[in-house]
Amino acid sequence: MIKIALLVGLLGLLTTAQAQELNCQVTINSDQLIAQQKTDFTYASQLQTVITEFMNSRRWTNDQFTASERINCSININLVKSLTQGTFEATAQIVVTRPVYGTSYESTIFNYVDRSFSFFYLPTTPVFFRENQFSDDLTSMLAFYANVILAVDYDTFGKRGGNLYVQRAFNIATLADGASTSNIGWKTSGDRRNRYWLVENLQNQQLTTFRDAMYTYHRQGLDVFGANPVQMRKQTLDLLSNIRVVSQQLQYSVLINTFFDAKSQELYNILFEGTPAERKRAFELLSFLDPSKTELYRKLVTT
Repeated sequence: MIKIALLVGLLGLLTTAQAQELNCQVTINSDQLIAQQKTDFTYASQLQTVITEFMNSRRWTNDQFTASERINCSININLVKSLTQGTFEATAQIVVTRPVYGTSYESTIFNYVDRSFSFFYLPTTPVFFRENQFSDDLTSMLAFYANVILAVDYDTFGKRGGNLYVQRAFNIATLADGASTSNIGWKTSGDRRNRYWLVENLQNQQLTTFRDAMYTYHRQGLDVFGANPVQMRKQTLDLLSNIRVVSQQLQYSVLINTFFDAKSQELYNILFEGTPAERKRAFELLSFLDPSKTELYRKLVTT
């Protein structure tokens, strides 16, 4: 009995040590598709399962993760149109969160909407990723975002810690750009917020200081916020000042826009407890950098 118990315990430890990197929640919304086509999308649940298993069951790194260390993320796919059987026009929202040390708080570190998430899928379609070969849009997009998720998470634990995964995402995008004829999300000539420009921004030397700031903000700021909130607010204002400099050099950066989509409420909450001078400076910076949320930031100086 003791040997059996020891064996069970060792197997449990082995399973924990070999846990995959991602804890990805996948949802597929076909309401808009059904309303337009007047027909049910019968294999939505199957596709949801296939994508979930693809993201969560594959090993994406050589690092060891325990179950509690897996990266919490989500992919919410909205099917918009199907012109032919198995061909879908869709959008997808990818969200990544990170735990803050010593708290139960999960900080959103990435919030991005892909408006060109178009793909082909039938129940018989294999979803199999080959590192250096384009197979189809769906597989490539999922592998691309798996690496982007790893990149943005690793960047918060070490300066440019996600470099390897940025390079892998770039390689996937390059292969897809050359092979995919219909998905404009891979194209340099497409929307400046598409996948190509997202990974271009992650590699762009002008945005290196921004990526470095992600480490400072999360690891040296949020993770010790409880012990030194005054320092955290100072670091946050310094971060916003640095982003302003970068944004003036590189206008329309999708990476910077994505940062504010993820962080607007968190930034407001951190800076709301500041001094009147800090709140005034925060409003000036935030309303300039993220004008679409000016009314939220205005509360910093009117409340």
